[in-house]
Amino acid sequence: MTVWHALYLVWLVAGASDFLLHRRSHIEATSGLRESSLHLLQIVLLGTATVLWLLFADTPALWFVLLAMTCLHALTGYWDTRIAYPTRDIIPLEQHVHSILDLAPWIALGAIGFPLLSPHHVPTAAAFTVSPAPLATWTFALVPGLLLSVVPGVYEYHRCRRWAARAQAPEGRR
Repeated sequence: MTVWHALYLVWLVAGASDFLLHRRSHIEATSGLRESSLHLLQIVLLGTATVLWLLFADTPALWFVLLAMTCLHALTGYWDTRIAYPTRDIIPLEQHVHSILDLAPWIALGAIGFPLLSPHHVPTAAAFTVSPAPLATWTFALVPGLLLSVVPGVYEYHRCRRWAARAQAPEGRR
């Protein structure tokens, strides 16, 4: 396992920890669906970026697409925090977990872009060249991502939807 594999797993564990902290703070009763929807959007943005990285050769064009997605992820994270902050306590541990979640995409983007600066890098002819990563890389990237990010994110969203539905139900149906 390389240092990049370990950092990726640390990032995913931080994401899973964040969902546990949301559960502890009863996100469904505070910022609810609004914040949880933004968590799913962040997962979709970085999940899509991961699939693009796995599917295409490292080129400047791909790097700029990944940069745009990383910027959108950062803006969504800011929006998420703006929604959460007035409605629930964000304890220091959650703030530190957010630090990892905020920095990790930028570190990954730098790791992808740095080799493009090498004088030994030979650019491909096309801006986007399909060059799938090996199956083991796909598996290592997607399986832990699904288990530590997508599943907890969908579960959180489901909890928030149930809470919102109960809150809108007539008094006798709760």
